[in-house]
Amino acid sequence: MTGLEPNHSIQGGARAITTRKYLFALTDGGGTVPPELGVARRLVDRGHHVTVLADESMGGQTRGTGAAFLPWSVAPTGELRDWERQSPMSLARNTVEHMITGPAPDQAREVGAAIERIQPGLVLTSFFAFGAMIAAEAKRVPFNVLLPNTYGLPAKGMPPGGAGLAPAHGPLGRLRDQVARSGVNWLFDRYALAPVNALRTQYRLDPIATTLNQVQHANLQLILTSPAFDFPGELPENARYVGPVLDDPAWAADVSWTEPPGEGPLVLVAMSSTFQNHQACLQRIIDALGTLPVRGVVTTGPAIKVEDLRAPANVSVLAAAPHAEVMRHANVVVTHGGHGTVIKALAAGLPLVVLHHGRDQADNAVRVTARGAGIAVPRRASPGRIAAAVSTVLGSPAYAAAAVELGRAVALDADAGNALLLDALEG
Repeated sequence: MTGLEPNHSIQGGARAITTRKYLFALTDGGGTVPPELGVARRLVDRGHHVTVLADESMGGQTRGTGAAFLPWSVAPTGELRDWERQSPMSLARNTVEHMITGPAPDQAREVGAAIERIQPGLVLTSFFAFGAMIAAEAKRVPFNVLLPNTYGLPAKGMPPGGAGLAPAHGPLGRLRDQVARSGVNWLFDRYALAPVNALRTQYRLDPIATTLNQVQHANLQLILTSPAFDFPGELPENARYVGPVLDDPAWAADVSWTEPPGEGPLVLVAMSSTFQNHQACLQRIIDALGTLPVRGVVTTGPAIKVEDLRAPANVSVLAAAPHAEVMRHANVVVTHGGHGTVIKALAAGLPLVVLHHGRDQADNAVRVTARGAGIAVPRRASPGRIAAAVSTVLGSPAYAAAAVELGRAVALDADAGNALLLDALEG
């Protein structure tokens, strides 16, 4: 029994669904958790047998999907303090050691054991779970990599990720991208290639030429966003857009919320669900809204305590609120630029003010501003500058119109994505 064989068939709409076993190997990436577990939930809802091997912090959210939960036996490596001032070299080294090479040996061992025990037909991994990919490859079980963001790997025609670059034009632009892509590969290879290849050798796999080749060994790279939001590029054959997963995080989905009284425009402020040293930025946003004739709703998430923030009378600060519900009443969203918040705001037809902090957030911001669907301001902007940006977006119908136009395509891709995603996983 390999897990590829069906257990039984059930009726799903117009055709029978062959139920199978799936193993997820996930790491707690904050905003990546809701879409990745959203994939698991959709498979559970179809009657499949789903097991999620993940950080202990994801246990409650995983069980809420109906999937079986297995915690990694080794404690997480702790907080990646990427918000601290670091050189590009030290940031690359710390990221690689923290998220790839450090956990990889334990991931490979535990995923290998889980494969032996569960016999899944498919393994699905977080992007940084290289050890899980290696174990699946060694066991000859196909694996897919989940990418709940825009496409971040180097791809011809697409601006390199991480720097918030717009698409290049002309020979100088193409040279810029070529140099940047080479630089990304070099940084990964400098710190990750030798230990990744050592682990591959341990599992009797051939070495890879560059670190990111490991992701190319996947059966599919499932890009959980809308191609209408992403910039175009020449992607590998195994990369496939399957639409965004718009699920709210478990800690916010069941929270009740009442629209604040008043007539002013409603401004939703939603920052990072993981700590990015953003409390001071959040306070400046609150101070900015206090100077405007608006109603502000600020959700802090698990990263910041409500009581650590000062709020004027026209701003409500909450630990959590169901964003899908709030966005039905909102006029603009102010955010750090995480993919989940940005894509949900656009799907709701809302323009944005983005104060990007790091990670993929500058890339999301430029995709918003390039389409005219919002404004980006520095994370250290003053309350006055933030207030001016919010006023500009609220007072210029062109931003709302651009957000509605882009959001219509995003929402259609989200609706179609369920079918595309399930087709990719069940086919």
